[in-house]
Amino acid sequence: MILVIPAIDLRQGKCVRLVQGEAGTDKIYSDDPTKMAIIWRGENFKALHVVDLDGAFEGHPVNIAALKSIVQAVDIPVEFGGGLRTYEAVKQAFDIGIYRAIIGTAAVNDEKLLIKLLQEFGPRRIAVGIDMLDGMAQIKGWQDSSGIPAIDLGNRLKSLGVARVIYTDISRDGTLKGANIGVIKDFAVATGLRVTASGGVKSYEDLIHLQELEQFGVDSVIVGKALYENKFACVELWRQNEKALDDLGPTRRS
Repeated sequence: MILVIPAIDLRQGKCVRLVQGEAGTDKIYSDDPTKMAIIWRGENFKALHVVDLDGAFEGHPVNIAALKSIVQAVDIPVEFGGGLRTYEAVKQAFDIGIYRAIIGTAAVNDEKLLIKLLQEFGPRRIAVGIDMLDGMAQIKGWQDSSGIPAIDLGNRLKSLGVARVIYTDISRDGTLKGANIGVIKDFAVATGLRVTASGGVKSYEDLIHLQELEQFGVDSVIVGKALYENKFACVELWRQNEKALDDLGPTRRS
């Protein structure tokens, strides 16, 4: 069974979604990311994917207060990325209480740091984000090309001890055009990595097709806009019920 992970993208303290990662395409879905995290937990999701968009653009985490509030509010694992380009930034995120750190630009530009993080925290708690556009891995908040084909980067990372990759198709991200199933499969087969797919999921059918890739190592998927815009059969009903709730029950940390 593929694990579905809701995305909470942080920008200026709010929960937003971008289209293809482009600054200026922000759509605000909540002024309170912590409440959004509690809602996803109340709907029985098993993990959260939190990205500091400001951090990705600026090169260091920015929305630390929002991250801390989310981690303290829910009793499920939180993975976090966006601007984690130094040991100190990663250590700070772990001290806050995240379960997994997602390294992007630093995995391309600083192999020594990546190896140190893998040795200290282990491959279960250090994942690498490979953000792909036209077959090439992008860096610095998707603003620059690394000049490295995504599959080549995946194989290089595996040789360094990386076990899990968050694989995002930038051309589909935030567009609701559907997951790029063929590209995801090609990456998983070519690298042998555990893959969390991301980008473009629009429907239940996408999840079924992704689940068929589980045999190739695709065991989870990050979903953003499709959840926020009620593209799944039961989500709109949940939204209506939540408006009447002050407390979502036993979803918070004690």
